Amino acid sequence: MVAKISVVTGAGSGIGRACASALAAAGWSVVLVGRRKDPLEETARLAGPLPAGRMVPVTTDITDPRAVRELFAEVSLRFGRLDLLFNNAADTIPATPTEDLAFDDWNRVLGSVATGSFLCAQAAYRMMKEQSPRGGRIINNGAPSAHVPRPDSIAFTAAKHAVAGLTKSLSLDGRRYDISCGQIDIGNVTPADRDQPAARQADGSLRVEPTMDVRHVAEMVVTMAALPLGVNIPLVTVMPSAMPYLGRG
Repeated sequence: MVAKISVVTGAGSGIGRACASALAAAGWSVVLVGRRKDPLEETARLAGPLPAGRMVPVTTDITDPRAVRELFAEVSLRFGRLDLLFNNAADTIPATPTEDLAFDDWNRVLGSVATGSFLCAQAAYRMMKEQSPRGGRIINNGAPSAHVPRPDSIAFTAAKHAVAGLTKSLSLDGRRYDISCGQIDIGNVTPADRDQPAARQADGSLRVEPTMDVRHVAEMVVTMAALPLGVNIPLVTVMPSAMPYLGRG
């Protein structure tokens, strides 16, 4: 059986690394996308022995339209098609009061989360529309902040709201071309290299919140990816049961 082809952005660490590894273990070929070569190669190495071509690192700045075009041209040249895009990459900044947020930080977060997701989705959409068999799936990494903000998170919250709108528009516009688009909102994941930091609550207090293993996120992404194109999960939230979300605001 020929492996299906996927692109995972932000594949050099964390959620992207875990999901890329899980997709490869499930039989997908995975194009690993990120700005730095070494972490992408580390992702491929940590996935263990795999058939040749199962994991392909490609360094790309997803905020650069030309770089994104070159990325998807390489995918087309190497594999001839694309079955899945997981828009995962995101720059984040520490919690910052709205009045103190630097314009450059606003642009950096919006660029990586909203613009980067749009550019990759647009390029994937163009491939999926024209390939044979036609169609494919796009999964966007949202966040609880796409619906309920944290204090002092205006750039990240605005960016994730943009992702929610992007998901809905892609899902609607893709119907006529057999392109499905869904969103996974991901709660607190246990940091791999440090203790979980305290998060500011709506009342201004700081609290160390419950976390979950990233494998639960990876399992859900693989499940979404495996659905037939006539079936879609428009939105799913995966989070620790005790994480403050319902009732947050």
